[in-house]
This record gives sequence, C-alpha cells and structure tokens, in this order.
Amino acid sequence: MKKIVIFLLPLLLIFACKEPVKENDVAIKSNTARTYSTVRVVDNLSNPWGMTWLPDGSMLITEKRGEILHIKNGVKTNVENVPEIYVRGQGGLMDIEIHPNYKENPWIYFTYASPEGEGKGGHTKLSRAMLLEGKLINIQHLYKASPNSTSGQHFGSRIEFDNEGYLYFSIGERGDRDKNPQDITRDGGKIYRLYDDGKIPVTNPFVNEMGAKPAIFTYGNRNPQGMAKHPETGEIWMHEHGPKGGDEINIVKKRANYGWPVISYGVNYSGTKFTEETARPGMEQPVYYWTPSIAPCGMTFVTGDTYPEWKGHLLVGSLKFNYVELVKLKGNKVIGREKIAEGIGRVRNVKQGPDGFIYVAVEGDGIYKILPK
Repeated sequence: MKKIVIFLLPLLLIFACKEPVKENDVAIKSNTARTYSTVRVVDNLSNPWGMTWLPDGSMLITEKRGEILHIKNGVKTNVENVPEIYVRGQGGLMDIEIHPNYKENPWIYFTYASPEGEGKGGHTKLSRAMLLEGKLINIQHLYKASPNSTSGQHFGSRIEFDNEGYLYFSIGERGDRDKNPQDITRDGGKIYRLYDDGKIPVTNPFVNEMGAKPAIFTYGNRNPQGMAKHPETGEIWMHEHGPKGGDEINIVKKRANYGWPVISYGVNYSGTKFTEETARPGMEQPVYYWTPSIAPCGMTFVTGDTYPEWKGHLLVGSLKFNYVELVKLKGNKVIGREKIAEGIGRVRNVKQGPDGFIYVAVEGDGIYKILPK
C-alpha cells in the first residue's frame, strides 16, 4: 500500500499544479512571414521598466534599480537627483511619462516604490519633476500609497493620460489580496485618477464616501502593469497579471470593480483554487483573459501607417514567453492573436514612439526597435 501511495503522489502533485486551459480560445499564431526585423538601439540595460520620449526625440528610460537614463544621439547619461527608491522584489523605479502638453508644461511623471510614510518597507508613489541640464528639479510628490509593506510583491505600476487631461496610474495589491483590492479605504489593487498637478477631481467616484481613498477610480485589481489610451475612443485600457492563469485585459471604467480575488480565471501558484467563481453581478468581465498566463507587461495601441497590418490593434509584452503579442481587435472583441519578435527575451515594456516605430524593452538586454521590411 505504501508503494502505491508513493507512486501516486507525484502524479497527484502534477495534476494539482496544472494551470487551467481556456476552452474555445482565440488561437495564437506565429508570424512566419517575418515582415519586420528588430534592431537594438540601446544596450546594456538591466530591467528597463518605463520609457518615454522628449520633444527633441531623445528617450528617457527607467531602470528598476533606481536610475533614469537619458538617451540622446546614441549617448546614454544618468539623470541626477532621482528620489530615494525602495528596491525590493518587484518594487523599484517603475513607469515614466511626460505631460501630454510638454512644451507648455514640461513635467515628467514617474512611479516608484518609496520608503516614505507609515510603516516599514515601501509602497508605490507618484511624483513629477522637470529636467534641466541632466538633473531633476522642482520635484513634486503627487500621491503616496500607505501603509508601507516589506512585501516584495505587486507594486504595479503604469501611468497614462486621457484626452481630458486626467492622469491615471496603477498600484498593485502588494500581495495582500484578502485585504486591499476590495476595500476602498485602503490603497493597493486600484487604478487612481488625478489632475496633472496631483489634485483629486471632485468627480472621482468615491470622494464623498466616508473613509474612502478619494483618488481611487477603480478597484478589485491585482497587479496592473500595462496601460494605454485607445486612439479612437479615448478610453484607458489596462492589463494585469493573474495568478496562475487569468491575466486580463480590461477597460478602465469609473467605479468599476474588476473582481480580484472574488472572481478569477486563475488558480493559486500551487494549482489549488482560491475561488470557485469566474463571474458575479456588479463585477467586470475582462475584454480578454489569458489562460495559461503570459505574464503581460507593457502595452501600446498601434497607430499610423508604419505597420499597416497592425494598425488599430494592441501590442502586449510577455515576460513569461519572451515575445510581443499582437492582439487583433474588432471593436472591444479580440478576434486574433499573433506572436511578434519571438524569442527576443523577457519583455518588460512595449511602446510606440512619436516617430511611429514600435520599441520593445527587454530585461537583461536593452531596447529594440521593430523595423518593417
């Protein structure tokens, strides 16, 4: 009897740890025609999280370890006077974005794990600053989540502006799934909305609710690491990591509850279930979800005519499978999926630059530019 149990145990463990498989999924295809090539334009990067461009065409890149790099005419320099960064696990210096009207409002926005505030450890913070002669000046701190935590999990974070000038940014639930994401009196597991100067809009959904964090715009999020403005509708789209299975693409809607961890298409990393529900009234269903997980990071809508076959569709980076996924859309419905830049490495970000080209940030490597043939 003991021998039978010992023999069956590995099989039971394999079965328990199996990731769910999505039925009737949109099949993903490889781009065998290779209608593009990739060229590395920035090298020797460790964990390039965020990237944005200044009006002169130069690039700003954040390294998770706490550096902002300025790339101009092929020369890489470190920006000085970066605030103190709390580097732990998934936390560090994260996204970076410029003001949409930068020439008149030359602000640079960035999110990072900060040790400031209540408690040990750190939590996600949003600040802005100006860049003068290679140095951050006039640093303004716009939002700091609390309390701090020594957990190294789920800081978020991405930044995006909408057409009305509102600033959206994401904070992950810091690994405390049973407390933070469903509680609007607590930070974490949320999308936040501010004015560009950090003030809280009176039209935010929870400003009049006792004890609520008034900057919250959505809740029930897990760990959003992709955010982009739809070029036609102006809606803010985001994606977030599921656990084992259940990565999601969602549209940011006022007061929406995205369900984490009450509903999910994923399971624990051990393979066990933490919920039996994938849907519940009052909780949003994703535009699309990945099972198995691809570990999405970074996203951008393709505009312009540089890539005519990709125009109007969505690009999402995959940390897990080392490619960029082309998510083909018809309205808000996913109708096709294609692997782009297969084998490029762990994709931390993908973004369309102001020159119309797609740029891909790869961990332990650098920034690649996708060139149509």
